[in-house]
Amino acid sequence: MALYTQTSGAGPDLMMVHGWGLHGGIWKPLLPLLEAHFRVTCVDLPGHGRSGWQGEETLDAMAGALLSVAPAGAAWLGWSLGGLVAARAALLAPTRVNALIEIASSPCFVRRPGWQSAMLPVLLDTFAAELAEDYARTLNRFLALQVRGSENSAAVLKMLRALMLLQGEPNADALRAGLELLRTTDLRDRFGKIECPVLLLAGERDTLVPVSAMRAAGELFHAAQLQVIDGAGHAPFIAQPGQVAKQVTEFLRADLAQG
Repeated sequence: MALYTQTSGAGPDLMMVHGWGLHGGIWKPLLPLLEAHFRVTCVDLPGHGRSGWQGEETLDAMAGALLSVAPAGAAWLGWSLGGLVAARAALLAPTRVNALIEIASSPCFVRRPGWQSAMLPVLLDTFAAELAEDYARTLNRFLALQVRGSENSAAVLKMLRALMLLQGEPNADALRAGLELLRTTDLRDRFGKIECPVLLLAGERDTLVPVSAMRAAGELFHAAQLQVIDGAGHAPFIAQPGQVAKQVTEFLRADLAQG
């Protein structure tokens, strides 16, 4: 079963990959600002939104599923877990990914030796334990963490919750698999093999993937730019869609001009 995608706009191709527990509809605040310049394809990850679940539990399986529906030679934009998937796609099929934009994402989401700008492992362990008991409550708790510290956090959380419900409930197995990827994936030794241009967008007040983590991630890439979105938490494209659209558009226009 092919993943669900929705394409709008005109121009160079841009593939957009959402984060854990959500779906492509999460891009609603950002989409009108991008589709004037790009042909944007929003995809639902396996088991999320309108995409079926075929047991894509590994990062390679998820990236492969997305590559099967992505326009060839597109720029890829991934948020949080979606950033991990997009980065893996760039590693698996470098000729298919022209540029990579990572929003509030990290090669390693939990703290490890030599990598302290990340979540404590116990936080995701707790989410994993709670997921089996009440996944709706767990999702809502995770959304609340995403807006912590953000300007206008109540309004951003309200929008996140409203957008989450637009396309039905995610598959429980897909939620468990995605959370396990966040807990266990470590791509730090792989990022240097990504040679396409990379833009990192960090939320100034993000407590899940802090600016320091994205700055450290930027040092792992062959070539990367880091931009910080003022006043934003873990969902900067909802808190500050204008700032995010400006950074994405300017980065991709410069990349196209050089290429």
